[in-house]
Amino acid sequence: MAKDQVLTSDQVIERTKKYLEEDDVALVQKAYEYADKAHKEQIRKSGEPYIIHPIQVAGILADLEMDAATVAAGFLHDVVEDTPISKQDIAETFNEEVAMLVDGVTKLGKIKYKSQEEQQAENHRKMFVAMAQDIRVILIKLADRLHNMRTLKHLPAEKQRRIANETIEIFAPLAHRLGISKIKWELEDTALRYLNPQQYYRIVNLMKKKRDEREQYVDDVIHEMEDSLRDVDIHAELSGRPKHIYSIYRKMVLQNKQFNEIYDLLAVRIIVNSIKDCYAVLGIIHTCWKPMPGRFKDYIAMPKPNMYQSLHTTVIGPKGDPLEVQIRTRDMHRIAEYGVAAHWAYKEEKEHVASRNTFDKKLSWFREILEFQNESTDAEEFIEALKIDLFSDMVFVFTPKGDVIELPSGSVPIDFAYRIHSEIGNKTIGAKVNGKMVTLDYRLRTGDILEILTSKHSYGPSQDWLKLAQTSQAKHKIKQFFKKQRKEENVEKGRELVEKEIRSMEFDLKEVMTNENIKRVYEKFNFSTEEDMYAAVGYNGLTAAQVANRLTEKLRKLRNQEESLLETMAELKAQPTTKRRGEAGVAVKGIDNLLIRLSRCCNPVPGDEIVGFITKGRGVSVHRSDCPNVGTGDGELNRLIEVEWETDVNNRKEYNVDIEISGFDRRGLLNEVLQVVNESKTNITAVAGRTDRNKMATISMSISIQNVSHLQRVVEKIKQISDVYSVRRTMT
Repeated sequence: MAKDQVLTSDQVIERTKKYLEEDDVALVQKAYEYADKAHKEQIRKSGEPYIIHPIQVAGILADLEMDAATVAAGFLHDVVEDTPISKQDIAETFNEEVAMLVDGVTKLGKIKYKSQEEQQAENHRKMFVAMAQDIRVILIKLADRLHNMRTLKHLPAEKQRRIANETIEIFAPLAHRLGISKIKWELEDTALRYLNPQQYYRIVNLMKKKRDEREQYVDDVIHEMEDSLRDVDIHAELSGRPKHIYSIYRKMVLQNKQFNEIYDLLAVRIIVNSIKDCYAVLGIIHTCWKPMPGRFKDYIAMPKPNMYQSLHTTVIGPKGDPLEVQIRTRDMHRIAEYGVAAHWAYKEEKEHVASRNTFDKKLSWFREILEFQNESTDAEEFIEALKIDLFSDMVFVFTPKGDVIELPSGSVPIDFAYRIHSEIGNKTIGAKVNGKMVTLDYRLRTGDILEILTSKHSYGPSQDWLKLAQTSQAKHKIKQFFKKQRKEENVEKGRELVEKEIRSMEFDLKEVMTNENIKRVYEKFNFSTEEDMYAAVGYNGLTAAQVANRLTEKLRKLRNQEESLLETMAELKAQPTTKRRGEAGVAVKGIDNLLIRLSRCCNPVPGDEIVGFITKGRGVSVHRSDCPNVGTGDGELNRLIEVEWETDVNNRKEYNVDIEISGFDRRGLLNEVLQVVNESKTNITAVAGRTDRNKMATISMSISIQNVSHLQRVVEKIKQISDVYSVRRTMT
């Protein structure tokens, strides 16, 4: 689906008719009608009817040619979270399969956590667990995230950056791991636009400069290749491969290169009928042009973990410039674009049983997620471990019999041993790599032949192995060993450590260690009994401080509130009683005589959402609600106080606001900006500008405005100036 195209429900249904049976299309149609009714009165941040979002999500899934249950779930994915409809209602109206998919995608928005980070970690934990049960859950989630990224401009800047960062860290790597490059590239490029707009627009501008010249060069190369292939009677489809902005950005950052030093901007993709033709075309390409040493990769013989297959080579092209060539079959191309989604087309075809078996084997790492999450007691630890297992680069290691084992980069022989079998890992006493003895902390490399040495007399793993192991699977199995071997000893040790920690915090054990409180905490850590939680502390699977902090969190919060309340009340009484009405234009709710000042770090203006913060000896400081400098720690929450803008129609007070304008550096740009601001009858109190060697201009300006509406009018006028990329409000 085109990035900016907004599909109608009829267009989505038409797309499903191309590959689904009549009964399946009827199920999808029913799902749309149900979702349309459920979201009838709801509006998105953009002002559009809410149903537009589920339609686009279903459209993305239909483009991937997903099965009927998945497309139906795309229409329904938000009804359980955002309407009174329950999972049971979905199951009764449709079926258990659709209900399971919708429930797996549903976010935990109604559950309260102590921090946004913890909430996000819990959301991701639920997503991964649901994904391990059915991979289609994450495909719906990716489609949901893709459309949300396309409409991110309607959210505040802080939310844009947070969502874009989460997309780069979690969702784009997932799309890559699942081989769905069609979604991965768009997620990455869109996220970069919000995380680093200057670099994004700089690269876009640089790519535009010589696009025609590059396209002509690629066209000439393609014609020459077509002639060579026609001579040997090989039928092929040739096309130029666009280079994505984020991949260029990563090369510039990681390899410290300038734009003109990145030579694989030029690329040609060749799609043929068979694997035999792939290698024949490779030979012809290397005959026509000289290959660059070290730049040939055979992903057909050795596919990537995400099932990607292709031949890659870089040659010195006709004009002496490096040229990248990719060669693959049509089936390989489909998997390269759609990844795991490509396999749903094979669901009912007997001739593709072998392909489905390979598919299931390749996704076995998902099944391990359930096992590890049952042992993991902390959501953030769980997500960090998954980032290592799922999103890191992979190494391919051979067993002595020639079987290939995939492991995350940085893995050691212990990870290999536990990947083979738990008992192999538990009985490991040494390892040989390529016939030579190595230590257990040896970092494995692709191509290593690894032999694990075991002994039936081994006493099992050492505690140090937990520090050596890199994969969550190995760590989990080592912890399981200690848990089974010394449970009673660990329970007693764990209980003593927790009680000691609580006493060091100066709390009464009787007050803390109630049955109700202990049960709440061990369930929070996903244990079934109190003994299991103490045993985890005993074998270092969990720290005593983590448990003690959970057990005392309510009492600590109460203690902090009491102390802060006493301090706040004392400071309020000590504040000067100067009447300040009409100076700051802000009133404190419930209190009439307080010294009030507008914070200079965020420069709030009428129309902004604001909050007051009681400062020591300086009255109430007024900040914008989204200001990062507002105290939000446990000891400072009670210093926050409600404030509001005064509604005085005769008040013509002006407020200072800092803005930053980014654009392409050209003659007269600054003059045009100054002229537009002056024409809007807005005073300029300060202005500064700078340019970089990539022709990016940044203009910093302080202006005097009356309210948010006034500021918005000025910003909109500036954005209409040619070559201005972005205008944003800044904080100091």
